[in-house]
Amino acid sequence: MTTHHSQIIDHHEGDEDLCNLSKNSHLNQVIERRMSRRHLLKGALSSAMLGFISPAFATTERPAFSAQRLGFEAVKISSADQVIVPKGYQVQTLIPFDSPLPHPTEKNLKIGSHHDGMHFYPIHQGHNEGLLVLNHEYVEPRFMHPHYHGLTLSANAIKLNQQGLRPLNEVKAEMAAHGVSVVHIKRNAQGEWQTVEDKLNRRIDATTTMFISGPVRAHDLVKTAFSPEGTSARGTLNNCAHGVTPWGTYLTCEENWAGYFYNPGAQPREQSRYGVRKEKSSRYAWEKTDSHDSIFTRFHCEAFADSAEHDYRNEPNTFGWVVEIDPFNPESTPIKRTALGRFAHEGVVFQKPQAGQPIVCYMGDDARFEYLYKYVSDAPFQPGESGGELLDQGTLYAARFHDNGKGEWLALTFGQGLLTPAHGFHSQAEVLVNTRLAADRVGATKMDRPEWGAVHPQNGEVYFTLTNNHRRTEEQTDQANPRAQNRWGHIIRWRESAKHALEFDWDIFLLAGDEQDSAFANQPLDQTNKFNSPDGLWFDLEGRLWIQTDMSESVLNQGDWAQFGNNQMLVCDPLSQTIKRFLVGPVGQEISGITSTPDGKTLFVNVQHPGATTRAEDYAKGEFTSHWPQGQGTPRSATLVISKRDQGIIGT
Repeated sequence: MTTHHSQIIDHHEGDEDLCNLSKNSHLNQVIERRMSRRHLLKGALSSAMLGFISPAFATTERPAFSAQRLGFEAVKISSADQVIVPKGYQVQTLIPFDSPLPHPTEKNLKIGSHHDGMHFYPIHQGHNEGLLVLNHEYVEPRFMHPHYHGLTLSANAIKLNQQGLRPLNEVKAEMAAHGVSVVHIKRNAQGEWQTVEDKLNRRIDATTTMFISGPVRAHDLVKTAFSPEGTSARGTLNNCAHGVTPWGTYLTCEENWAGYFYNPGAQPREQSRYGVRKEKSSRYAWEKTDSHDSIFTRFHCEAFADSAEHDYRNEPNTFGWVVEIDPFNPESTPIKRTALGRFAHEGVVFQKPQAGQPIVCYMGDDARFEYLYKYVSDAPFQPGESGGELLDQGTLYAARFHDNGKGEWLALTFGQGLLTPAHGFHSQAEVLVNTRLAADRVGATKMDRPEWGAVHPQNGEVYFTLTNNHRRTEEQTDQANPRAQNRWGHIIRWRESAKHALEFDWDIFLLAGDEQDSAFANQPLDQTNKFNSPDGLWFDLEGRLWIQTDMSESVLNQGDWAQFGNNQMLVCDPLSQTIKRFLVGPVGQEISGITSTPDGKTLFVNVQHPGATTRAEDYAKGEFTSHWPQGQGTPRSATLVISKRDQGIIGT
């Protein structure tokens, strides 16, 4: 490769750097203390790991479920460049990246890239028409821009011209491919789903104006040249999982946003604790355009002026939030709900709301050694009356797991414990802008990448995936965690005596891995269900738990792809303690995002970044590991529409 006319910046993986340097306990240390060493086997994880929770945790009454809980033949492991589903099922591909989003007046709307969390909102209370609202997490420039072809670029490598700048048209395209799509879809007479031209169709991206709401609104830490009053922000970034509020709005969650910013100077704790870049450039070098427009230059967040109202030193503080969107009001302005905390949000899951009771939701901070959170509103929920104001006033908690199978929620409230001026916090707004640091101070338990959560629709159990943690060193392993560079991950669960309770019982529900190093229901996983790196998590209305996997591209170098095949989706029945592989995706992707029609007969699933495992030397020759979904050309993220040929409920 010749580079004398340009520069290449390679940022490697999109995940943020390790930022938690606190001395808080790791979950593996809690587990080691919890389990007697005589019950553990060196080199394997014993079934004694499962079932920390008392017998009262188990569900004894069977709800009115379908006759056959997992009535399909498990899909085999596959490395083929195609989507594989069980016999008796069919798949349609819908809204791939860059496809038109039909609108009566805005003629250039396009579907974003890297599809992730999503939800289906039925129209007319039906099962054949609705709004599909989905996140677009990030982009891969080498698959977007024609002149990148012929260059030996690894994933996330950025090409600069000889002046060290990025072309403006490329940056605009990448910003537009982020964010959220609202898409009107409908089943036609032939049974296939298609997009419908509608004024409700909408794109929200990295440039969309948004309101700042909650305790951080108008605080000095969110004042910028764009909003000197600290009441507005521009755009949403790295939108991963999502949430659906009890009043029907959509929540999109900003995950690995910190890497989009660049500050080579002295970084305040609001930047350093979150991993803002110090060297070379931001993740996509958006600040290095041949334009001086602040829509681009704001990603260089070094202090240049006398006050924050004249530069963008605080721009990162306007990201890392949960954003509320009204999908049925295209004129509405998205709102960043700051009471839910600032971190690498994966998603938001709610307990079933009860009239006259506070709303309760849970969130994970998707980074290595970060925390799990709970939010409880101050005001009670009133059906037909309550709305987003319940997300502005409440208490945010971080989780501490004890070694006796118990846990507690620690309030992140200004003035309590170490969250005082004497310890560097002067308001609730400062606590929330520095949520991670506040959780450090109260002594929350370090987790291995908390990602998606799910609440059981019948008994209220809360499940969270802990995807993996390859940064665990050999010195950090023990008999409870014998795997250095913990590639497999696991699923944790807990139950609370009441939705607003501050104590809980917990156990490890499932340990992912191979036949020798996994555990579920006192048995190892096998060829019908083994997997690693659980990520997406979702309960259907009948209580089946759907698990999606995300083995990162780096796993390819460790030989795991050959053992586990491509990323997949499984279905688990916690009641009968069975699990089966339901779907395997194409090459180099992750399965991320799942929702269904109200009748459970149509399932929507996202395939993100197929072909991401393409090696630099193959890319230089115009060759990709995947050509999905078209079978030729550049791979594209897209949504799958899955149904049974007999028109039955999915999974039965």
